[in-house]
Amino acid sequence: MHLQENISLRSLNTFGIATNTKYYSLIRNQAILEELLSHKALHVLPKLIIGGGSNILFIKDFEGWVIHMDIKGIEKLKENNDHIWLQVGAGVVWHDLVLYCIQKDYAGIENLSLIPGTVGAAPIQNIGAYGVEFSEVFESLEALEISTGLIKKFNKVDCAFGYRDSIFKNSLQGQYIILQVTVRLNKQSTFRIGYGAIQEILTAMQLKTLSIKAVSDAVISIRQQKLPNPAYIGNAGSFFKNPIIEQFQADRLKSMYPHLPTHSLSNSHVKIPAAWLIEQCGWKGYRLGAVGVHPHQPLVIVNYGGATGREVYELAQTIQVSVANKFDVILEPEVNIVQ
Repeated sequence: MHLQENISLRSLNTFGIATNTKYYSLIRNQAILEELLSHKALHVLPKLIIGGGSNILFIKDFEGWVIHMDIKGIEKLKENNDHIWLQVGAGVVWHDLVLYCIQKDYAGIENLSLIPGTVGAAPIQNIGAYGVEFSEVFESLEALEISTGLIKKFNKVDCAFGYRDSIFKNSLQGQYIILQVTVRLNKQSTFRIGYGAIQEILTAMQLKTLSIKAVSDAVISIRQQKLPNPAYIGNAGSFFKNPIIEQFQADRLKSMYPHLPTHSLSNSHVKIPAAWLIEQCGWKGYRLGAVGVHPHQPLVIVNYGGATGREVYELAQTIQVSVANKFDVILEPEVNIVQ
C-alpha cells in the first residue's frame, strides 16, 4: 500500500514549518487513490489534500492522512480556429504549465506566471494576478468524490468561482479530490498589461514586438523583485486577500486617506490593496524573532527560519486587528490554516 506513517511535512509546505502527519500518501495516478480510499481504516481518517504546499499554514501536527496529489501530464484534447483545450494533471506545477503554453504560443495565462502551487489547486483558489483570474481559462475538471469514490465532472458554473474562491472552499470543502483540469487557451493574444507595473517593465525592455513571453517575463520580474523565494525564506506568497468593500465605505476611506488606491469592480463595490493597508499600519519590514513581514511586500508573512506555525498565525492575527482598528476593514487570509 502507498502509505507512510509519521512523516515530516517540513519540505511539503513553503512556509517550511516543522510539523508532522500521522499518515501520508503520494498519489501519482487515479488507481492508487481509489485503492487507498477503499480501505475503511483510511476512509474514516481526517484528510488533507495538498499539491505544492504553497497555500498552507500548519499550526500543529496533522492527526490524519495527508494525500499529496502528484498526477502529471499535459494533453491537447482539441482545437479550433480560436482556441486550444488542454487536459492537465492535478499534480503539474502551475508555472510549468504556464511555460508550456508560452512555448506553444497558447495565450491566456501569461499574467499568472510564477504563481506557486499545482494545477489541481488553481480552481480551488481561483488563482489570479495582474488583472487575470484562472476562471477565465477554465473549462472543466474531474474530481473524485471521497464518500462514494465516484468521478464527477464540474463545469464553470458548477465551480461557483469568486474572488480567490470556489465551491471547493465552501459547500464542497473536503468532499472532492481534483484529478485533472481542462483549460481553454487562446490562439490570438489579448494582452492585459494595464495592471501593476507590467507596462513600466515592458517599456524598459524596449521591445519591437509585444508577445505573451514578454508579458510573462515582465510578471516574473515583478514577482521576483517583490516576493521572496520560498526555497530561501519560508512563505506562502500573499497571506491576505485584497478586501472588497462597498462604495460608500471606499468613499469614506478616500476622504480620510486620499492616497488610498482603489479598483472599482461595479457601481457598488471596490477592491482595495491589502498591502497598502498593512503598510500604513507600520508592518512592512517588521520582524520578531523568526517571523516577520517582508520588507518589499507587506502582504507576505515570512518564516526566517525555525518559526512555528502558531507564531506565524499570531502575527497574522495581530495584523488583522491593527488594520481593522485603523480602517474598519477585515482582512481575510488567502492561506489555508490547518489547525
